[in-house]
Amino acid sequence: MDFSSLRSLITRYCTGEESWVDSRTVYIGNKVPPPGTEAYILQRFPDNRIVSSKYTFWNFIPKNLFEQFRRIANFYFLIIFLVQLIIDTPTSPMTSGLPLFFVITVTAIKQGYEDWIRHKADNAVNQCPVHVIQRGKVERKQSQKLQVGDIVQVKENETFPCDLILLSTSREDGTCFVTTASLDGESSHKTYYAVQDTKAFNTAEEVETLHATIECEQPQPDLYKFVGRINIYLDRNEPIARPLGSENLLLRGATLKNTEYIHAVAIYTGMETKMALNYQSKSQKRSAVEKSMNAYLIVYLCILISKALINTVLKYVWQANPNRDEPWYNQKTETERQRHVLIRAFTDFLAFMVLFNYIIPVSMYVTVEMQKFLGSYFILWDDDMFDEELGERPLVNTSDLNEELGQVEYVFTDKTGTLTENNMELRECCVDGHVYVPHAICNGQILPGAAEMDMIDSSPGIDGKEREELFFRALCLCHTVQVKEEETVDGIKRGIHQGKSTSFYISSSPDEVALVEGMKRLGFTYLRLKDSHMEILNREEEMERFELLEVLNFDSVRRRMSVIVRSSSGEYYLFCKGADSSIFPRVVSGKVEQVRARVEHNAVEGLRTLCVAYKKLTHEEYEQTCHLLSSAKLCLHECDKKLAEAYDVIEKDFILLGATAVEDRLQDKAADTIESLHKAGMKVWVLTGDKMETAAATCYASRLFHRNTQILELTTKRTEEQSLHDVLFDLSRTVLRQHGSMTRDIFSGLSGDYQDYGLIIDGATLSAVLKPTRDVTSNGGNYKEIFLEICRNCSAVLCCRMAPLQKAQIVKLIKASKEHPITLAIGDGANDVSMILEAHVGIGIMGKEGRQAARNSDYAITKFKHLKKMLLVHGHYYYIRIAELVQYFFYKNVCFIFPQFLYQFFCGFSQQPLYDTAYLTLYNISFTSLPILLYSLMEQHINMDILKRDPSLYRDIAKNSLLRWPTFIYWTLLGVFNAVVFFFGAVFLFDNTTFTSNGQLMATNTQMMFGNWTFGTLVFTVLVFTVTLKLALDTHYWTWINHFVIWGSLLFYVIFSLLWGGIIWPFLNYQRMYYVFMQMLSSGPAWLSIILLIIVCLLPDVVKKVLCRALWPTTTERIQNADKLYKGHLSEFTPLSSLQAPPTRKHVRRGNESQNHTHRRSDSSPPKKLMCTYWGGRPDYCTFSSFFRIGENLRFSGAAYAYRAPGPETSV
Repeated sequence: MDFSSLRSLITRYCTGEESWVDSRTVYIGNKVPPPGTEAYILQRFPDNRIVSSKYTFWNFIPKNLFEQFRRIANFYFLIIFLVQLIIDTPTSPMTSGLPLFFVITVTAIKQGYEDWIRHKADNAVNQCPVHVIQRGKVERKQSQKLQVGDIVQVKENETFPCDLILLSTSREDGTCFVTTASLDGESSHKTYYAVQDTKAFNTAEEVETLHATIECEQPQPDLYKFVGRINIYLDRNEPIARPLGSENLLLRGATLKNTEYIHAVAIYTGMETKMALNYQSKSQKRSAVEKSMNAYLIVYLCILISKALINTVLKYVWQANPNRDEPWYNQKTETERQRHVLIRAFTDFLAFMVLFNYIIPVSMYVTVEMQKFLGSYFILWDDDMFDEELGERPLVNTSDLNEELGQVEYVFTDKTGTLTENNMELRECCVDGHVYVPHAICNGQILPGAAEMDMIDSSPGIDGKEREELFFRALCLCHTVQVKEEETVDGIKRGIHQGKSTSFYISSSPDEVALVEGMKRLGFTYLRLKDSHMEILNREEEMERFELLEVLNFDSVRRRMSVIVRSSSGEYYLFCKGADSSIFPRVVSGKVEQVRARVEHNAVEGLRTLCVAYKKLTHEEYEQTCHLLSSAKLCLHECDKKLAEAYDVIEKDFILLGATAVEDRLQDKAADTIESLHKAGMKVWVLTGDKMETAAATCYASRLFHRNTQILELTTKRTEEQSLHDVLFDLSRTVLRQHGSMTRDIFSGLSGDYQDYGLIIDGATLSAVLKPTRDVTSNGGNYKEIFLEICRNCSAVLCCRMAPLQKAQIVKLIKASKEHPITLAIGDGANDVSMILEAHVGIGIMGKEGRQAARNSDYAITKFKHLKKMLLVHGHYYYIRIAELVQYFFYKNVCFIFPQFLYQFFCGFSQQPLYDTAYLTLYNISFTSLPILLYSLMEQHINMDILKRDPSLYRDIAKNSLLRWPTFIYWTLLGVFNAVVFFFGAVFLFDNTTFTSNGQLMATNTQMMFGNWTFGTLVFTVLVFTVTLKLALDTHYWTWINHFVIWGSLLFYVIFSLLWGGIIWPFLNYQRMYYVFMQMLSSGPAWLSIILLIIVCLLPDVVKKVLCRALWPTTTERIQNADKLYKGHLSEFTPLSSLQAPPTRKHVRRGNESQNHTHRRSDSSPPKKLMCTYWGGRPDYCTFSSFFRIGENLRFSGAAYAYRAPGPETSV
């Protein structure tokens, strides 16, 4: 049980609530109701304080430490540090304590700063002033001091401080307009209604006289559901009860628009508001790289334990001889002799663990966090991803998943607003078979239907004219569009009608705005809603008024909406519009077949279709309808169910009028992006709530489906003809007949006779597939597995008629499949949040449906086309950088600690450290940390322009290829080899008397100077230079910063060693390194040995790379070769920010860009661009300078390495 639940239980117990009730009573203005009306029960509610921070001033240190030491590496180093404090260990506790303290401090500062930002945001919200009506006056108080029952006054463009029930507004009709973009992602205006009996209380004095109570449900997270009733006490008589629904509830976080002010009563405050209840705790997402790091950590922990165990056993084998156990210079005390051998062995084991513990790189975690945090700014700073229209840059909500962008295998995308612009425009409407095109209309002239359609006739006739005008009136009346009266909108004047004041339409649905604006172009103009009357202007410039009686709002289950209006002549009309599947079954007359044919035609063209119908009501039917609706609305329990039943009774026996077709255009470069993702080896799935025909047309337009794609349907229509079992097995046989076991070649496209499959599934069939089967016969089986097998053999999948929860279920299903692929979900609306949170990587689009998706995502972009660069360039770079960082960290720590292991064989397993304490402490913190950090931030192994042009390069890093076990073992063995060379090379050279003679007289002092610490310093010097130069050899992209950090780190080591051993430091009790480093460097053979050992260590890795590039080059290595091979053809260089081709060669390169990728990567490739940047006076190239000058202009044919002695640069 979490703390909030426990706190709620304690509160209920302390306030005397013996049983939990499912409703609450709110006293408006916190007034006691009139005597004798009802029992007054004081209820306690939380204040209006919002808390999103994680820590407080008092619990920060213990809570943060607890969370940090839950990490295995931190906890391990804490144990090592404690062991060093408790027992006599060969190294100082500072060698483990200082790095651990550094790691813990840096992480705590980072997390503390982030929480401080959250505290500031909370305080800004909680201390925001609000206006409250008390004693008939408007007073100001802080938002956090609001209480349930307070009457609040909110003005235009202000945000609601808590969840409120609307009592009255500045508008006569008691309505107000609200945007809820911060809640559900819908940025359009919504209409909310005041209670009919309280809308006349407009002033503070009048509101103060109101006596009423509200009974409503306890707080629920559902934004669209609210059930309650208000009891209004007038003249101390029986209260008047009125129903309350979601149309009366103003949610915290929403903003008041187009209304001067409102009065409302607080019913849910603080953490009980619907916004707070929807703070969905995001599950911790871990990248594949982090999982590999943890696996490697366990391997190295096992190696560490093995080393300690081996040394402990060998120590007691060595000490079996009494002369070795107690040499004359190290006699044991009596206590040590009496100690049990097992206790001594365990103590020695712990001492060896401490001695070798540096093989676990605790500083790697800090470096990785810094790399992710700093690296995320490259996305923020990318000018190619800046949207000038919105003035927005990409957002990085979490930097923990940067490298996961380079590992994506499945992309799940929404359609509306993601692939399309969500900019609706009415293309045509069809009335009884006659087609009207708004753009082709002049003064309302009719355009006859298209030639391919069988129309009844070419002119509507007299009856048709009446039906046509009734159709236009229906669309002008059946909506929730509001008119915003304003002179200018974003500097642009918009007019409803000539001679009228400038206005524009606002609505929660862009489709509705498109329909109303289309009707205006066809001659019928919606003017306004005034005094519950809707005013429209017909073609004859005559105003018509219809009284709006009831609105049956749209919902996703019915997929239709209706209005009941009364004309000026007293006739009652019920107009309804909705999806064809929800209208046609309820139609009893009309030219259904002609309209159905046009609807299907438009759906195939990718247009969004709606059908329009109506029926006339008698006065008795209207009274019966009102009774049905009011009785359903007054129910506190199962209100939604009873309303749905009432709607079902009311909305039937329609007369079909016609249909509309609205276009939602494809986003710029959306098709190119999807095609690039396919070439990169990713499967793209479209998950949408649209109908199948419309979504399929969009998929063809976006190149998700191609003309030669064989479409497989798994839809309700087909499962009605066959059982689901038969359909699934038929589809399975179809795809497996050709593919067999060749599913791995799905995307290769190498075979010309390869059949491309695309799958279409709808929401109802998906529910049946995911539903667990009870009877599993020999012919049956698990539908889920069969469905996954079909999907794996399809290049693209379209899921239509999807509910938000089903989108998340699809993503979860693919995540849990046996391949465990990396998934990415991208969407722009609140209905996409569930799948964005479910996927490994969630990307939100800052579009027209608000920012809910962007806020809940890991990354946010402004256009779908930016996904291409985010994955193919940024994701590629992030992955290769952090993969090298992880492998390099383990490699350099093996190089560091394995000589210490070997040294024990030469010192009688006495736990004598090879390196000085300062070297042990600073190796990972100072001497070798900055070069790899900078590499992991700036390395570009391939020109970013080439990465965009050749998406297939993305496959080279797929499936965590750079962190697989063979690569890990190679790096580890390379570290062991280097360590052996360090140690035994130093041993061999150290035993040479020529080395120790130093070309001088061999004095006793000199012989003593070249002892234990000199040997360790020699090994450590070779170590630092080798691992740093190894990183330099791996660097392809050089800038002045790389040079400064790499050579600066080596220089810092030398300067530090000179100072550390050249000065007598007063704070040290003993100084064993005094003059050691200087004495070592005063010997010429020492210099020679350092250089020779470095060359011997680096040479095998260089040879291996040369041979691999020459004999088995990867696609990446071929492109690197070609990029360097043709650099002589470039007459000029350009900065990294532009990376444009030189004019003299542009026509040569561009002409070959569309060629096959295999040919483009061959040695006969056209000239490539050479990545460079102007950091200083001369350009630095994406090659690196050789440290050896072998021969004059010598080049090895076919190899990736080339050495040139003269000239400004050499390349490898």
